[in-house]
Amino acid sequence: MKTGDEADVTPKRDGGVVKKVTKDGEGTERPGKGAEVAVHYVGTLEDGTKFDSSVDRGEPIRFTLGVGQVIKGWDLGVASMRKGEKATLTIKPEYGYGDAGAGGVIPGGATLLFDVELVEWKSS
Repeated sequence: MKTGDEADVTPKRDGGVVKKVTKDGEGTERPGKGAEVAVHYVGTLEDGTKFDSSVDRGEPIRFTLGVGQVIKGWDLGVASMRKGEKATLTIKPEYGYGDAGAGGVIPGGATLLFDVELVEWKSS
């Protein structure tokens, strides 16, 4: 995928996680399950309300891909990215926080938008 491209990155192609590339990444390799990734992000609700940002904190979030440390939409979206790539992930509730919401900031049933950048990754 290149800048401007948009695709459903769910295995079922059910529209649950749609990725739009906003900046091309490097090379062709993508992180696989078990890779250690570092991601910068800004999370917003559909109305534009920002609920979280690693950019504001000045430190990317680090996690192991594909093992449930983050919401399902992130595992799927980040696995489709290349180093340095920036994208907007539109994540439906079933791939986000579902009907429960999170932290009193994300309401139940919310569709989430994340502007993400895959800063770096290494295979396990």
